[in-house]
Amino acid sequence: MKWEAKAIKHNKEKRIAIYFEKDATLIARVKKLTGVRWSATLKAWHVPDNPENRERFKIAPELILNDNHTAHIKKFEQWLYSKRYSASTIKTYSEALKSFLLFYNDISIEAITNEAVIKYNNEFILKNELSSSYQNQIVNAIKLFFSSIKAKTINPELIHRPKREKLLPNVLSKEEVKQILEAHNNIKHKAMLSLIYSCGLRCGELLNLKPIHIDSKRGIVLIKQAKGKKDRIAPLSIKILDLLRVYFKEYKPEKYLFEGQNVGTPYDARSLQLVLKQALEKTKITKPVTLHWLRHSYATHLLESGTDLRYIQELLGHKSSKTTEIYTHVSTNSIKQIKSPFDDL
Repeated sequence: MKWEAKAIKHNKEKRIAIYFEKDATLIARVKKLTGVRWSATLKAWHVPDNPENRERFKIAPELILNDNHTAHIKKFEQWLYSKRYSASTIKTYSEALKSFLLFYNDISIEAITNEAVIKYNNEFILKNELSSSYQNQIVNAIKLFFSSIKAKTINPELIHRPKREKLLPNVLSKEEVKQILEAHNNIKHKAMLSLIYSCGLRCGELLNLKPIHIDSKRGIVLIKQAKGKKDRIAPLSIKILDLLRVYFKEYKPEKYLFEGQNVGTPYDARSLQLVLKQALEKTKITKPVTLHWLRHSYATHLLESGTDLRYIQELLGHKSSKTTEIYTHVSTNSIKQIKSPFDDL
């Protein structure tokens, strides 16, 4: 029987998830383990992450960062905080830096050179087939970290970035979007997914919205302190406004437009992902759709309807027009007009 074990963090707890095809004998054996629990979200059994279970499931012992490196990461986090980086960016950069420093856990910060970065890329990033976007996060973290340290042998300016992958955004058809948005009977779930698509919002932008950000008189949605700490506005659909009025009357949110189980707290991002997953199951759409696909689809559908690319850039909050131009590669209007030579055979 094939199985796979993986060290994870579940509900802020270090656990080891065990994945295998349904088998009564194996389930009975797993149930005998101390501290075992089933997760419907993970669709896996999971046990405490401890030395005994790491040995049992052939998982390498957890590496502990040395005290000096730990202290430097703490200082780096404080520096990022003072520069007013967002909490998510601080976490991302700190974890990226930790990965790099763990690789050089046995040498001092001052002894790390530019050649060491290349070795890390080759022997960790590439060897483990990690993505170029993850490598880019590491580069960002290393550059920022070493630029804030005076006594060093590394030159942040000489650290090269990976060649960018030219990936096209994933886009749904209007018919598929309609199926997803109409899948839920729950007005709250329907309103959240609909607002993401109708305004091209990121997940975090939706969850940070407050009732005062819906300006029905001006017909706009105000998106405050989005990516890059920028404010922007998006047009408010009449259909969405009607939907929000029904939702507001039923749920009466106080602080956030979409609140979690506790009043005054924002809806949980993981729960929102589950809302989308449930909608997909109802529609029988088998594509690996994520919430960001709705944002990509919004931009592409705007482009296909004739909206100028400069306006789409503003609506999405892109800093560079080059980021927005990628949607021209997935818009099908012009491509459909090209006649294949196959038709003339």
